[in-house]
Amino acid sequence: MESLYLLIPLSVILVFVALWIFFKAMDSGQFDDLEGPAMRILQDDDNVHSETDQSGADTKK
Repeated sequence: MESLYLLIPLSVILVFVALWIFFKAMDSGQFDDLEGPAMRILQDDDNVHSETDQSGADTKK
């Protein structure tokens, strides 16, 4: 029973710290664009690959 006097305040403090971290992340804009990075993976960027292929071909000549 005496351990509850320690565990209850610690758990309340832990909840407030977790909420503070969550709201700080929300204010910084971490959760603004959830779909953008997922769609960016699907986009094919041929320019980057062609530049690396050309640079590799230049070193072989």
